[in-house]
Amino acid sequence: MRQRKLLLPPFHGKRIDAYGELIRKATRETMESWPVGEPFALRPHTQRITLAVIMRAVFGVHDEQRLIRFERLISDFSERVNAVLAFPMLRRDLGRWSPWTRFLRARAALDEFIYEEIAIRRTEVKTGTEGHDDVLSLLLEARDEDGSPMSDEELRDELVTVLGAGHETTATGLAWAMERLLRSPRALGRLRESVAAGEDEYLEATIKETLRARPVIVDVARRVTAPAVIGGYELPAGTFVMAAIAALHYREDLFPRPQEFRPERFIEERADNYAWIPFGGGVRRCIGAAFAEYEMRIVLRELVERAELSAPDPKPEKVRVRNITLAPGKGAVVRLDRPLR
Repeated sequence: MRQRKLLLPPFHGKRIDAYGELIRKATRETMESWPVGEPFALRPHTQRITLAVIMRAVFGVHDEQRLIRFERLISDFSERVNAVLAFPMLRRDLGRWSPWTRFLRARAALDEFIYEEIAIRRTEVKTGTEGHDDVLSLLLEARDEDGSPMSDEELRDELVTVLGAGHETTATGLAWAMERLLRSPRALGRLRESVAAGEDEYLEATIKETLRARPVIVDVARRVTAPAVIGGYELPAGTFVMAAIAALHYREDLFPRPQEFRPERFIEERADNYAWIPFGGGVRRCIGAAFAEYEMRIVLRELVERAELSAPDPKPEKVRVRNITLAPGKGAVVRLDRPLR
């Protein structure tokens, strides 16, 4: 909770508004690579956008060569994590090329880069170098109640957490948004009209409905610190309880006709704080929730304004588990029907 207090300011309020142009730029750069008339999976492209935003807005990396190196290190690390997460029995040293050893090597290489960035930014903050509004710079200036700063190890841990939790989840949410919209012509038409009119209400409702219908994380865990009774079950202290996000979002009494993709439901009536929980809830709600929704608004607006997309296969994509996230089974396959506007 102490570290959470230090981390909150960079991810809320006017702080995140400063990243708007950066997000737009990353989106437009990625969209320029899209082929016209050929089906392609959208999710790798949305992940490229969100990764670029994380590298620049959170870590403050802008040097082109370091960005290339950083992206390679992240890609290698992510690949090694996938194997280790999928098969716990692989977490043993079975030689230089075994999955666990390669994971440790990838983690060490990423750590080396992150500690380099911390040292570079710390020097820049101390010397008063201007132009640093990235999250890392803000965290370096943050002080605990007793006046102490975060250690390099604490900074590394928080940055890796933001990296792991902050770009793949948002990228998946964006992919689901287009997957759902392309199979809901009425909602897509209304969103286009709303965006063209410069309005945000339906855009925000679309994001909320996407995260209701296709939550990226399926559940959220809490540990009971005192004996409790939930649903008639007596739970001793220490029990882990997992709230089923997806099941909650499909309760008929909370969201009538839950199978329908209907953003209007979030305009007609405000959802209860503990009914819509794609980011969890309570004092441990995802610290980057506001940033994620802000990023989704900007990227989705760009997609709707500039790209005429269609779904080559009208059937909904099945849900596929990626690490701990629920992603479109085929990566949200789309086709760009006309050159970008």
